[in-house]
Amino acid sequence: MRLVRFGEKGKEKPGLLDSQDIIRDLSGILSDIDASTFTPSSLAHLQDIDPSTLPAVEGNPRLGTPLRVTGKFLAIGLNYRDHAQEANLPIPSEPIVFMKANSCVTGPHDEIILPPDSKKTDWEVELGIVIGSEGAYLEKKDALAYVAGYVLVNDVSERAYQLERGGTWDKGKSCDSFGPIGPWFITKDEIGDVQNLSMWLEVNGVRRQTGNTATMIFDVPTIVAYISQFMRLYPGDIITTGTPPGVGMGIKPTPVFLEENDIVTLGIEKLGQQRQACVRYKG
Repeated sequence: MRLVRFGEKGKEKPGLLDSQDIIRDLSGILSDIDASTFTPSSLAHLQDIDPSTLPAVEGNPRLGTPLRVTGKFLAIGLNYRDHAQEANLPIPSEPIVFMKANSCVTGPHDEIILPPDSKKTDWEVELGIVIGSEGAYLEKKDALAYVAGYVLVNDVSERAYQLERGGTWDKGKSCDSFGPIGPWFITKDEIGDVQNLSMWLEVNGVRRQTGNTATMIFDVPTIVAYISQFMRLYPGDIITTGTPPGVGMGIKPTPVFLEENDIVTLGIEKLGQQRQACVRYKG
């Protein structure tokens, strides 16, 4: 099952994608797609619905993030060995965990807003995990049972804020628009092997990232179990899991970063594609 939210920003309606990729309006059944949607019982109820019984949405509406993010937006850094190498950073012995502010979340095709003084805004195609059940101190063997499904994430990052301004990474990861999510949420039963999904990203039509979730240092069960040792996980929490090589700061001999009017496109197998135009913040 694939869930979407469609409509103007701040006025999105819940929807379901049918087998023909037609959006079916769920607003007669749900008020929104939020944390309560991702519990096992709620997802089971939605999966029992025949999409053909729901109204088809006409036209090509804007897509918002496929869930209203009210819980935690967590992230894992340097989770691909060759990405750590291109960043000239040591291979982590444990997952590197940081936070992205909920206020950075945006739709999959909304603009990336470059901060006024930003000179090093970068891209990162990533697999996002959506939690479906509350849990803490989980064992790896049980961790997937707490996962509802997956989303595509662009972990947009301002590298100077992240690495040159002291403190934690969070301030380089949380600017407005730095968390495009979607186009859809997909339940884990439709993914198959989550550790074998191809992924890619292009800037202005030039391929920058090509990878596969098979090359993660820490796989999905390890990440979920690990984070649960430090904080309780709740339905609707999102964990974005790191990026393969090819980010702007790793380009040799001169790094390349996003500029106004650049176009970023990215995708992960079975999770759809995103497209973002870059604009400068104007107040």
